[in-house]
Amino acid sequence: MKPVIIIAMVFVLMIGLIVPSIFAEPVLYDENLVLQEYARDIGWGYTTMTFVGDDILLLQKLGAVSLIRDGIIQEEPVLEIDVNPIRESGLLGVTSVGATVYLYFTEVDSDGEQLGNRIYKYDWNGEKLVNPVLLKELPSNEYHNSGAMVTGLDDQVYAVVGDTGKYGPLQNKLLEELYPPETKDYMDTSVILRVDPEGPYLAMGIRNSFGLAIDPFTGNLWATESGDDDFDEINLIPDKFNSGWNKIMGPATESEIDSLPGYEDYIYGDPKFSWEKVVTPVGINFGNFKETRNYDNSLFVGDCNNGHLYKFELNQNRDGFVFSNPDLQDNLVNENDSTDEIILGTGFRCITDIERGPDGFLYLVSHGERVIYRILPIEAAAENSLETNVLTSESLETESEITDSENTGGGCLIATATYGSEMASEVQQLRELRDNSLLQTQSGTSFMNIFNDFYYSFSPIIADYERENSVFKEMVKIVITPMITSLSILNYVDMDSEVEVLGYGISMIILNLGMYLGVPAVVIIGIRKMTRVRLN
Repeated sequence: MKPVIIIAMVFVLMIGLIVPSIFAEPVLYDENLVLQEYARDIGWGYTTMTFVGDDILLLQKLGAVSLIRDGIIQEEPVLEIDVNPIRESGLLGVTSVGATVYLYFTEVDSDGEQLGNRIYKYDWNGEKLVNPVLLKELPSNEYHNSGAMVTGLDDQVYAVVGDTGKYGPLQNKLLEELYPPETKDYMDTSVILRVDPEGPYLAMGIRNSFGLAIDPFTGNLWATESGDDDFDEINLIPDKFNSGWNKIMGPATESEIDSLPGYEDYIYGDPKFSWEKVVTPVGINFGNFKETRNYDNSLFVGDCNNGHLYKFELNQNRDGFVFSNPDLQDNLVNENDSTDEIILGTGFRCITDIERGPDGFLYLVSHGERVIYRILPIEAAAENSLETNVLTSESLETESEITDSENTGGGCLIATATYGSEMASEVQQLRELRDNSLLQTQSGTSFMNIFNDFYYSFSPIIADYERENSVFKEMVKIVITPMITSLSILNYVDMDSEVEVLGYGISMIILNLGMYLGVPAVVIIGIRKMTRVRLN
């Protein structure tokens, strides 16, 4: 084997050891629902979608809008946009009203300079998105851009914008605390916007949200919200709602509510459900199957840290949840509470979007996978079997085996366990390097496939032990952080060809060998010399 290939394989191995790959095959625990692979081999980096008629417009974070027709992704994108795809930027949100399609993305100019987040509307002519019209110019950052969009029953278009790292009046900050004091720099952040037709903010005080959904029976808007170090949320969003950030995440105490400075007549409300330990809830939508009414009161939510699909049962007023398990009746998952009642399935990796199609079935986008899944009632499965895999607990593992593996955290990998979330900036950076560069080349793809098998022979054990032993977790972080820091250099270079990938890969290997072997060797040699001098 040529030396350059050996070096390239070592480079890919370095990435493979710390970049998350795939979870186990997904499975549902409800025998009355069927899970199918609707569209296969869709490629990497897809995060969200919308239906236009029976077709799906699927967004790739890198800037491509692809068409899925009859379960097959079309070869040519229907639109390509210049975006900044780093971290939580890129092509982020989409919704539609008839043949009008709305896109939310982090726009760049011809030189690659970031212009900000933008919302455009386009006409769908059945083959391409045409006639762009700029509707909104919004603040942006490399993180907390949010971007999820949804259309109400009255065709009102909404979009959610995170705090983008700006802390102003819409983040519950007093005006005298602002620096710089110009409040205009802080507007249009931490809000849910009425986009088209335009109107006042629907909500404020939102830290970061990746999921919006409309109740098909009441028209109420619901949202997922990601916390900081603790407390993720599911919120019902009435008009003029204050979600509490940056004073409150999770259920509020009286003193926390009293600490809110107030912004116009926006009123704080507790989340309808919270996780004390963050899971990063993202995709969210309601059941409304045509074949059965058994799921009319069900709200489906997907998370990003564990690959879980949750099912919550709504109360009679559809403004909260009901639970049988006493652990959950306070609408809060504490660290040791059982969540068996609400976990519908697992193995989905990172569910970034859940959409209800015109057929009434639920369609799931799992970030990093190459598949669009769909969920349908068993009554519809026979006539909608497709030429795809039907994924059930019988065709995979038994439910007890999966639950046991689940409870030990076997699905999460080293970087996610080390930094606490698939959405951590370090994990995002590694994923982008893999997806945007390595997997764009034939050699990189081949090597990743080989090393994924090797990686999964040991990574679940390490990740599990990290969760059990905080000291070990910190040791792993100390070991891999210099490597991750060095790899960040590759975000600022072009790696568009096999030669460039190999060249920069060799450079990174030399750099890391110097850090991990060269520096310690120099230190050891120096100590030995000093010891010999003293002995002499």
